[in-house]
Amino acid sequence: MYDGFYNLSKKPFQLTADSDFFFNSAVHKRALAYMRYGLTQGEGFVVVTGKPGTGKTMLVKQLVASLNNENITIGIMVSSQVGADDLLKIISATFGLSYEGEDKSTLLTRIECFFIQQAMEGKRVLMIVDEAQNLPKDALEELRMLSNFELSGKSLFQTFLIGQQQLSEALLLPEMEQLKQRIVATYQLKALNTEETKNYILFRLEKAGWQHTPQFEDNIFNTICSYTQGIPRCINTLCDRVLLFGYLEELKVIDLSAIEKVIVDIEEESSLTNHKLQDLTTKSSVLKNTFEERISSLEQSVIELQKTIAKERILLRKAIFLQLDMDASYEEPL
Repeated sequence: MYDGFYNLSKKPFQLTADSDFFFNSAVHKRALAYMRYGLTQGEGFVVVTGKPGTGKTMLVKQLVASLNNENITIGIMVSSQVGADDLLKIISATFGLSYEGEDKSTLLTRIECFFIQQAMEGKRVLMIVDEAQNLPKDALEELRMLSNFELSGKSLFQTFLIGQQQLSEALLLPEMEQLKQRIVATYQLKALNTEETKNYILFRLEKAGWQHTPQFEDNIFNTICSYTQGIPRCINTLCDRVLLFGYLEELKVIDLSAIEKVIVDIEEESSLTNHKLQDLTTKSSVLKNTFEERISSLEQSVIELQKTIAKERILLRKAIFLQLDMDASYEEPL
């Protein structure tokens, strides 16, 4: 739609992590430097954390693209809530090793043999775990145990943990002390400032073939940075909507009023969504309360029924005993 109207070769603000659009800001440049430093150490863990949308996955793609695959064997996994045994299976699958129906000791032996084979071929093994904040403690501990594998005094396995800030919090726990001692580099991604936000937007536009149509007034970037908090993914979402708005209104210049109009639209949509969620929550609560009331009423009815049955049982027993007494009196001889 708007890419054709503005003669763009592609959408500049797509949400997917396309390494062609990697913006080497001061923050991301420093993060890459820490990751590359960790690689030179050839052992232990490198930890990179940041809020959602700060560009962690893009960093991973940029790093992998820059590495010499002749010297390093790379495995990438996007973690979920997997235990230690499942983690070993995922690692095996990532590096093309069989794992179906195998017990833990067999998996560990096979993985170690693979590490040794790679080392003998002049390679070392790197596992990059994206969304590592989802890994439970036993899986993190399993990764630490794998880092013990070595040959001739050199580590065979290195891990990069990429995740949200909860990962940093998890690594501060007392039970993570041994893993923490093996961290060789750590970095926390920060948001872009106003100048970086401006450069980021213009960089992505130019990568998409932008020929200064539409034009962007200088006073919009502070508002964009403030509203998105300098988070690249949020910047992408807002700017994509701005260009769509520009296309619909046939704008050749994007000014502050256009930005503010789009922000108002987004906020209204968000408010409607929140209201719908609140309505659903309220309805759910009402249904839950109604259900609980019906259960309570049913329980009370059962209790009353049990009391009635008990009373009738007592009356029936009395009637039976009375009848037995009467029958006995009739049988007595005159």
